[in-house]
Order: sequence, then structure tokens, then C-alpha cells
Amino acid sequence: MPEPSSSVKRRGRLFRLGAAFVVLLALAGYLVVQYVAGGRGGPGCRVVSGDGDGATYEFTPEQAVNAATIAAVGTGRNLPKRAVTIALATALQESTLRNIDYGDRDSLGLFQQRPSQGWGTEREIMDPSYSAGMFYDHLVKVPDYTRLPLTVAAQRVQRSAFPDAYAKHEPDAALLAAALTGRSAATLTCEGRPGAGTAAGAESVRAALVRDFGRDVLEPAGAQVGEASSAPSASASDDGDEQVVMLPVAEETAAAGRTLPQRGWQLAHWAVANASALRIERVSYAGREWIAGRTDNQWRASTSKGAAGAEKDTGSVRIVTVQ
Repeated sequence: MPEPSSSVKRRGRLFRLGAAFVVLLALAGYLVVQYVAGGRGGPGCRVVSGDGDGATYEFTPEQAVNAATIAAVGTGRNLPKRAVTIALATALQESTLRNIDYGDRDSLGLFQQRPSQGWGTEREIMDPSYSAGMFYDHLVKVPDYTRLPLTVAAQRVQRSAFPDAYAKHEPDAALLAAALTGRSAATLTCEGRPGAGTAAGAESVRAALVRDFGRDVLEPAGAQVGEASSAPSASASDDGDEQVVMLPVAEETAAAGRTLPQRGWQLAHWAVANASALRIERVSYAGREWIAGRTDNQWRASTSKGAAGAEKDTGSVRIVTVQ
């Protein structure tokens, strides 16, 4: 049998190289889609149903921070859980809970709001607290929005070209809203490993709390900041650079339609959602404790000295962060 000609061999090599290039392009495209869609590119977060039905939702630390902000802005206005669910479902559809600086025409941010349509300046819209506030401003003007199907309520705010798309996010949004409004206790966890360039220290935690909840979260209750106990604990740092932020759960929360445990769990879940961004190592509330970096990623009975006793009541949330 005659040997294949050199030109045939070259064509074979070129075909194999071309096929390999196509595979690499497909892989790169898949990774880009996963990134844009909020795929888990690093330490992950997870929320589970408090109803025991096995429902779960997994998302990235970036998405967790943005979801916690949306919920905090809503409850800060004394809006019901339904409003938070609608807002979260909308942001899941519009941006996959990522604060993106691009979109259709001049659309920007979590809710893909357009400066040309009066939603604010580009800088304002790229502020998650501002954009969430603008969404709620428009939502509360929709008559009987809490009784409308979610997709109808969202569409009356967004005026989307795909009005039915919001509905598919309602189950995940409801899970997130239950945890991030405190209705569901000890259901949100994150791995909590900080990334490069993350903020650190008690002052960063305080600033983020004020950004999302307003100054009332610290005053007049007067959250206390001090050095963490030097006694050994499950996550004590070797160089003694831990700090503690104590958040008293104000009695006035009941007047806003929330019980003390609900408010406390909202603050505790907010802290866990922000753990990677703010270098939070431990959160304790109502006798339960979350510790960053645990492989099982669970809330457990408090074991830290100073947490197992005083934190069994629902009067305060204890956040330990690294300077």
C-alpha cells in the first residue's frame, strides 16, 4: 500500500489542530458563560429551605453580597418579604445578582437600569444600595403589588422585552428572601475565604452595615467594637488581630412587623453573606455559630468562649473579623 503523501499528512495535522482549536474555543465560551451567569468560580455560598423540603440554592460570594444588600434596603424601608422576593427575582433575571457595568443599550447594574430613562446617573446606578432603592421606589407605586403574580409586579417596574422571564427565578428568590429577611433561621452559609483586596477590620464591617441598613443599625443602640478575646477559640488568630462587632437587636424591630429573632437572623445572615468581602471569621447569634472555612459549612451550637452563654438569647449578634 502506498504511503500517504506529505500534503495529505499536512491536511491531517491541520484538521487535528483545527479540531483542538474548536474544542478550546468551546471550553472558553463555556467558562465565559459560567462567569457571566454567576457560576461558582471560587468559594461558594448556599441557602437551604427552612421548611424541610430539601430546596437549596447555591451562589457566589459576589452574588451573596448583592442579595444581602437588596434585602437590607427593602427591610430598611419596612417593606414585606414579598417585596424583597420580587426584587431578588428581578435582579437574578437582569444581572444574575452581579453588579455589571454593561447591558442592552445603556442598561447598568443589578437591575439593568438606564440613565437615559431617568433611573439616575451611571455612578448612582452602579451603587447596589441606590439601585435597589430605586427599584423599591417604583415597586411600591404598583397597586396591590404584593397580591400580583411576581412576573406581573416585576414587569410593571422593569418594562422588559421578556416579561415572563422573572417567573422562573421565584423559587430561588423566595429561598434567599426567607434567609436574608431573617424569616428562616440558620439557613444561609458561605465558605468565607477572603479574596485579594478584601476590606478588613471592625470599621469596615460597621461602614458596610451603615451602607446597607442605615445608621440606625448602629445607633442609638451603639454597637460596641473592641478587641476579641485572647482566650483560645475555634477560630482565634495567632497574631491577636481579631476584632468584635456586637450588634444589639433593637426592641423597635417589633414595631416594624419583625420579631427580635427575625431581625437578629437577618443581621447574622448578612454578616455571613459578606464574610469573604469583609474578612469575617465568625458570626454568633441565639446560641448558634458560623465559622469561616469549615468544610461542612454549617451553623452549629456556639462553642466560643463568651458566645455560648450570652449569645443564647436573641438580644445581640456577635461578628468577629480580622484587622
